[in-house]
Amino acid sequence: MTDPTHGTRVAHGARPPFEGTIGRTFDDSTPWWPALPSAPEGAPNVVVVLLDDVGYGQFGCFGSDIATPTFDRLAAHGRRYGNFHTTALCSPTRAALLTGRNHHSNGMARVVELAAGFPGYNSAIPKENGFLSEVLVRNGYATFAVGKWHLTPATEMTFGSPRDKWPLGRGFERFYGFLGGETDQYRPDLVYDNHPIEPPRSPEDGYHLTEDLADRAIGFVKDLRAAAPEKPFFLWFTPGAAHAPHQAPASSIDAYRGQFDQGWDRWREEVFERQLASGLFPSTTELSERPSWVPAWDALSDDERRLYARMMEVYAGFLTHTDAQVGRMLDFLDGLGELDDTLVLLMSDNGASAEGGPRGSFNEQYFFNFVPESLEENLRRIDDLGTPRANNHYPWGWAWAGNTPLKRFKRDTHEGGVADPLIVHWPTRLGTAGGTRHQYVHAVDIAPTVLDLLGIEAPDVIAGIEQAPIEGISFAGTLDDADAASAHVTQYYEMLGSRALYHDGWKAVVFHSPPFLAYDGTDTTKPFDDDVWELYRVSEDFAEVHDLAASEPEKLAELQALWWSEAERFQVLPLNNQPGRFVDPRHRRDRQVFYAGVGPLPEAIAPALKNRSFAIAAHLHVPEGDGPVDGVLVAHGGHAGGYVLHIRGRRLHYTYNFVGTEITTVSASIELPPGVLVARVVATHRGTPGGPVDIALFYDDVPVGQGTVPHTTLLTYGTPGFAVGYQPFGPIDPDLEGRATIPDGVLGTLVVEAKGRDAVRDAVASSDSDLEDRADLATQ
Repeated sequence: MTDPTHGTRVAHGARPPFEGTIGRTFDDSTPWWPALPSAPEGAPNVVVVLLDDVGYGQFGCFGSDIATPTFDRLAAHGRRYGNFHTTALCSPTRAALLTGRNHHSNGMARVVELAAGFPGYNSAIPKENGFLSEVLVRNGYATFAVGKWHLTPATEMTFGSPRDKWPLGRGFERFYGFLGGETDQYRPDLVYDNHPIEPPRSPEDGYHLTEDLADRAIGFVKDLRAAAPEKPFFLWFTPGAAHAPHQAPASSIDAYRGQFDQGWDRWREEVFERQLASGLFPSTTELSERPSWVPAWDALSDDERRLYARMMEVYAGFLTHTDAQVGRMLDFLDGLGELDDTLVLLMSDNGASAEGGPRGSFNEQYFFNFVPESLEENLRRIDDLGTPRANNHYPWGWAWAGNTPLKRFKRDTHEGGVADPLIVHWPTRLGTAGGTRHQYVHAVDIAPTVLDLLGIEAPDVIAGIEQAPIEGISFAGTLDDADAASAHVTQYYEMLGSRALYHDGWKAVVFHSPPFLAYDGTDTTKPFDDDVWELYRVSEDFAEVHDLAASEPEKLAELQALWWSEAERFQVLPLNNQPGRFVDPRHRRDRQVFYAGVGPLPEAIAPALKNRSFAIAAHLHVPEGDGPVDGVLVAHGGHAGGYVLHIRGRRLHYTYNFVGTEITTVSASIELPPGVLVARVVATHRGTPGGPVDIALFYDDVPVGQGTVPHTTLLTYGTPGFAVGYQPFGPIDPDLEGRATIPDGVLGTLVVEAKGRDAVRDAVASSDSDLEDRADLATQ
């Protein structure tokens, strides 16, 4: 930044040269105070609201009948962009938004859990790609991040990890939220700045994460105004909604009783009619057909329709509840008299999510662990949907409808995966007349547009590191001119093997599914060169209805060649739709020693005990008499699945929770004797992936219990991590309440040893499939 007092360049945080005089005493010295860093004159606040897994047609102002009055108000008095695009997945889009560089240029080809050992895929955003926060904080802005982060490598999310890739290491001065890709709305995995904290209230006391995040954002602004009444701020508000689990207060959900009984086919037609009438996209746009893998609503049974309609009611309630929290935050700014001069950008990170599978689920871990959905079980739990007892997701028919009028879903490079809502609101600069824009805009364009509107140049150097060129293009000119030409003419896409190339109103696209997501029956093993590309004139055929590949072979060949050129330019190569083949091996250990209070550790570096034999040894000091001893020794997971070794009634118990539906507890037959001893679990896996495990309990070498866990989790417990001495994510065993912390002094060290080969890895090696990729996608 430039110091206005003398025009020389001073690095952020560096001590400027002293310009007073220093004599022998105060009397013969002249004091001097350097000017405080200041934003450009008239600089507005900047608020980015980034929603998660919200489809193109799910805002009210984008055609939905879901109530989003806050979002609609912003659109009515701002600019609604009908041709905004993302990368199709959350971590890549977030990286593009904050840096202005493409996702592969950021090393963020996929979610951070799918890191691979290639420059475009390592999940480590290089420091030469400076964040918008790093630029603004050096130009007089306060910078706050509130909500979902998901930009730190999975192996660096622990509290013993370096912090340089956490929010406070990338230009944000304050952070409150969660580091991973999703979290339970009632029992979240919270981080405050650089340390873990517990939620301020329990679900029983009315806690909900989105409300907490809005409270915290308001609190950060209050703190700022107490210290610096005029200083502008940048707020990155990313609540994690409406990503699964879909959870919201009952009042928000029940307001939608019966609203979706007509089903996804008719609902989608009604959304399209409203979209077309509002001028959201070209009048030549047609509604794409229902694909074969989405069943017709009328072909479902009465029970299926009742269940699936309720699942959509829950999602709608979640989105409306989120709209209300964003509204509460913006109303606070309005009460300060600052909303009119706040640049608000509201968007989603990718298309609606199909991860609920064809039938939806009260526990999305079914999908990620290849457990068949049970209509009977889901119906039995229908009243649990949206509550702290569920981990629910709607069926992909509603995701398809949520992307109206487009094809496919999140993760795909067809428009249903990459076209998303975008709203820009700034009354002081834009007025309040509203308007719709049709220019092509991509996530990489957000950062340069913000800098352009603020009159701040992207720096050549940040913290001594020379910066790479910004790859996005400002669309500021379109805010005032609805007829301005699109500045962004060419954009590549690649996600999990699917590719696309947009160029000047044309789009070539190919779907190449990973083996674990082949929902349309395509051959996932065929070479990339054998893929059949489609071609669309998306400037007229926005929903990709009329494939012109056969009639325009020269145009298709031109765009295919341009895709390869862009792929080389932006680190997209090598192509791979089985990212688990190249996972980071550097953090795998078969023997680990822990102490009470450790965790939670993410699944990427937690002890890998699934589908193999293992032993856990807890070194205990059991007090005499009635001294407290009960509590958790080690836990991994939460109410939707996992295991916990704990002491209850002074006896050792091992409880296994299989995807929230089958609870097996193996208990010691006698109480723990007082004194020093080792309580052990020895688990013998029978060799079948997801199959039985025989459990034996010991006090020292004395056997005290045995039993069998009949079904075990194939791939993932989801985002809840591994912890020693407490359970951080709710009851794995329904009889354990709260954190169930082990009393001080009872647990010394806890040693975990994995034994033998992982049965899933053996299956992967023998079949060339990649089951583990689905587990990693459970965290997106």
